Amino acid sequence: MSKNLYEQLSEMTIVVADTGDLRSIEKFKPRDATTNPSLITAAAQMTEYSDVVDAALRRAGEEVGNYPDAVVDRAIDRLSVEFGTRILNIVSGRVSTEVDARLSYDMDGTIDKAHELIGYYEEAGINRERVLIKIASTWEGICAAEQLEKDGIHCNLTLLFGLHQAVACAQVGVTLVSPFVGRILDWHKNDTGTASYPPEKDPGVISVTAIYNYYKRFGYKTEVMGASFRNLYEIRELAGCDLLTISPNFLAELRETEDELPRKLNPPHAKSLQIDKITIDEAAFRQMHEQDRMSNEKLSEGIAGFSKAIVALERLLANRLAELDRQRKPNRCAEDMFTVFDLDGDGVITREEWTGTDVVFDALDVDHDGKITPGELAAGIGFAFCLNDGGRQ
Repeated sequence: MSKNLYEQLSEMTIVVADTGDLRSIEKFKPRDATTNPSLITAAAQMTEYSDVVDAALRRAGEEVGNYPDAVVDRAIDRLSVEFGTRILNIVSGRVSTEVDARLSYDMDGTIDKAHELIGYYEEAGINRERVLIKIASTWEGICAAEQLEKDGIHCNLTLLFGLHQAVACAQVGVTLVSPFVGRILDWHKNDTGTASYPPEKDPGVISVTAIYNYYKRFGYKTEVMGASFRNLYEIRELAGCDLLTISPNFLAELRETEDELPRKLNPPHAKSLQIDKITIDEAAFRQMHEQDRMSNEKLSEGIAGFSKAIVALERLLANRLAELDRQRKPNRCAEDMFTVFDLDGDGVITREEWTGTDVVFDALDVDHDGKITPGELAAGIGFAFCLNDGGRQ
């Protein structure tokens, strides 16, 4: 029986699920998984994950107090780690968790945030060897990754578009890099007006192939994980790459397609190539980055996009936090009010004890037995009622 493309690819490349949806990960059983704020936001809006979101907000509130902005900031980290932990209960390998993209040019801030995230994982019983901290491939991000790797925290350098970024990452011992195949293709199509490229001439495929060959030629341990695919042909052209992170729709297409999948990338071939070795320091990095228009534009655009995704997630969580507060306040208010009105402490409020209006008493006395129970008060009281001094007039 012939094997489908997914089965063949899995024999030569580590397949990574590019999703925060636990159902998709359970379905395809990849070794690793990677997430980002957009994927977390999408997952957080699914009904089946509402309990995860609420739990993250409640825990954040317990940790930082009644400061909504701080609660949301902490909840994003807690939510990212919670999804990551659940993913690690499914996959046998690693999960990538992203540092806030707004820290992309802040080396110290990135280092601090990475340590926080790893601390939350270890608190949840997850060994740091199973976590990759995802950081944008700015010079500051690469320097942060160098320190983090020394600290035993492994990094995934993302938003990588140029060889200069890849070489700098390998020089400092980064665990893994994620060059963005599809975004490179997008830029070239827009820049040149070319509607399409043959698979073997796809600029994104060529870029990742060059990075892979450079690493293998000079014996760097840094792994290459192609990311951001626009079509199945890009994935097929990179068969043999160390890792490929693939969205669920393409994973399904690979599984449904039966065809021969020849290996395109392999270390022996790379070692036979004549490639000039280059050394990257900060001055060289910045000069090469400035001269590489595509890498320069796509890195800035990617950081802006990831930052917007964080803002969207913040708004989602802020809205949910407000909803939870509205749900909690009537209950707290009802408890306080019941204590005030239940003068003899017998667990019910009689009409004689009630100092509000008869209309309100009758509305709360659902079974019309002349007594208001704690449940009746909690069920009948509204948020506006609480604000109106307990309904007293």
